[in-house]
Amino acid sequence: MTKKNKLALLCSSVVLTAGLAAPVYADSHGTNPGTPINQEYSINGFISHEELSNKLFQIEKSSQGVVDVEVAGYSNQNREIYTATVGTGDKVLLLQSEIHGNEKTGTAALLNMLQNIGSSNSPEMKQLREEVTIVAMPMVNPDATELNRRGNDMAWEDVVKDFPQLEDAQPSWNYYTYTNQYWDYASQPGFDVNRDFNPNLDYEPQAVDFPADSTHPGWYITPEAQTVRDVYKGLMEEHGKVDVFVDLHHQGEYYVEGSDDKVTLSISGDFIPDPNSEEGEKYSEYADTYDFEFSRQLNVAAYDALQDRGDSPFDNITLYPQNLNLPGTALGSFALNGSGAVLFEVTGQTQSYGQKKRGQLVKAVELGVYGIIDQVASGDVYEIDADRYYDIPLTDRDQDYGF
Repeated sequence: MTKKNKLALLCSSVVLTAGLAAPVYADSHGTNPGTPINQEYSINGFISHEELSNKLFQIEKSSQGVVDVEVAGYSNQNREIYTATVGTGDKVLLLQSEIHGNEKTGTAALLNMLQNIGSSNSPEMKQLREEVTIVAMPMVNPDATELNRRGNDMAWEDVVKDFPQLEDAQPSWNYYTYTNQYWDYASQPGFDVNRDFNPNLDYEPQAVDFPADSTHPGWYITPEAQTVRDVYKGLMEEHGKVDVFVDLHHQGEYYVEGSDDKVTLSISGDFIPDPNSEEGEKYSEYADTYDFEFSRQLNVAAYDALQDRGDSPFDNITLYPQNLNLPGTALGSFALNGSGAVLFEVTGQTQSYGQKKRGQLVKAVELGVYGIIDQVASGDVYEIDADRYYDIPLTDRDQDYGF
């Protein structure tokens, strides 16, 4: 059996046999748009920050240190933001989840994968660990996790305290102060952390760059984005490059274009105009590092892994809206710095979906991410025809960018 087939078979078996149960999450609830406001959906199958801490250290112990857990930083409310590293290979993959606290399946998927990759003593898995270094950040925005919402828990006054040069600046455009049927940001404001990234990893906030909008880079004003940036920079300094960056999210309920099939998962590698194009001219300083071809190859690897399940809901995989210009996202900023970038968007957010189909959606994430790891470890990803990316079905939805 070839190295490629051994790894593929192993990863498939791990996903099929991995237990999907996670510790009980705090008893927050959400309501579903278009339904009575008192309708609630349970999310008690998901994991809290305290339970994440316990689970990560259990994984570290049971793997006998093969999985190395560290505190990379702290949220605005002083909760730990963890990294869990497994493998010693030259190819580096950074995987993150729950940058939005109401998007939780990726956290469960990463914990399952860390448990299996770190604890298996099979020759194939040992070989995998020799080929790649996987750094997982399973809960990037723990304050939002505890509030079961998108934004972190941080006031503009906190930003000014950290960056006095912004005293006369307007709050950034991604600062939430509204109230609706789900959340009260008016009394407990926060930021969309996934608009706080900047491809200039050494950027210092300047008042002239506020309030900006979604087509401009972020500022690294939130401790959560700063922590992810610092992990990314540390990996670049240690390894020379972060080969792959995967960001795990949720979206609303949509259909596969031209069908009545509901989307299980959307993927994408397109977050920024190509710096070599006229549209991307303002990013021209990153023209030599940006590698959209590799991002497309990685997406095809994930897609193929899911299609291998045959006629099932895992067939309903689509492309997220394309031709975006979102330099303030982690994916946009890190893609400009040379990482192959992959977005996962599983269907349903907790406020409108609760934990429906949780097991299926967690498994879909695992299958897709294992597909990427397998192909990167074997080297076969570099032989994938990147143009097959455009054969992935589109999503029937408005061109928006909620991730």
